[in-house]
Amino acid sequence: MTMIGLTLSASLPVHAQDRPVLDVYTYDSFVAEWGPGPALEQAFEAQCACDLRFTAIGDGAAMLARLRLEGARTKADVVVGLDTALMAEAGATGLFAPSGIGNVDWALPVDWTDDTFVPYDWGWFAFVHDRDFDPPASFRDLAQSDASILIQDPRSSTPGLGLLLWVKAAYGDEAPDIWEGLADNIVTVTKGWSEAYGLFLEGEADMVLSYSTSPAYHLIAEGDDSRAAAAFDEGHYLQVEIAAALAGSDRPDLARDFLRFLTTDAAQGVLPTTNWMYPAVMPEQGLPDGFASLPKPDRTLEIPAEDVPAIRDQALQEWLSALAR
Repeated sequence: MTMIGLTLSASLPVHAQDRPVLDVYTYDSFVAEWGPGPALEQAFEAQCACDLRFTAIGDGAAMLARLRLEGARTKADVVVGLDTALMAEAGATGLFAPSGIGNVDWALPVDWTDDTFVPYDWGWFAFVHDRDFDPPASFRDLAQSDASILIQDPRSSTPGLGLLLWVKAAYGDEAPDIWEGLADNIVTVTKGWSEAYGLFLEGEADMVLSYSTSPAYHLIAEGDDSRAAAAFDEGHYLQVEIAAALAGSDRPDLARDFLRFLTTDAAQGVLPTTNWMYPAVMPEQGLPDGFASLPKPDRTLEIPAEDVPAIRDQALQEWLSALAR
């Protein structure tokens, strides 16, 4: 090595070389330029003297599949972006460690007692549409209408899985009939949320499966009130997004520190206007302007996490059968 090379090597900051690395698996939109990832990375690194590295892996269901494939060999220390529909399946892998989180004043519509998975935001699934479009008021109305919809694949996407559970929770044994009626309304089934929402914005369908909070993005970030979320008579299915530490992490203390960080104002204050969901812990500044105008369902639908795996398998077969006809 030349003297110049030695000098340059020696001039590199020692702390940059020695900082511990925390690897976090998450979904694509979380680390987008407009997502929460960049701001959370900056805020956490300012207090942890570490290097926080996000790896985007499709959507939530795809992340869990990746973790199951990698098993104890995974490089991930933390995963961010699973949800309550995947929680029982994730817990059954044995890959996750207790969070170490103590008492938290959760701002959730449900009680939270799990000691492994940490909520960081939540919302209701909904179909988003242009405000000048007259949306159906129920799944039955949708199936009988000419409205076109974009949805996500439940095998790779948490919203896609949420839609299966939404229909099943609302209709039970009648769910196959609902799907048979909806099959003609579906323009396409995308791998994840980002692809479906992008197609909607390009005008490829009347409605897209998303969240009741999605119009807040257009209103707050773009000053555009032309999008709305349809209110369905059956009620809307609840999603709580969760994070967890991997049991095989080489940085268990740092992983737990990151989970605690997600419950603090530094993180919770960022999430409503970057991930466009309700915060799991109410920030000191409250909710941003624009959230008050969002629709809230009269009825919240939810299937207990421990019951989801069996119900999901049945619902998936019903969905596949309907779309194959």
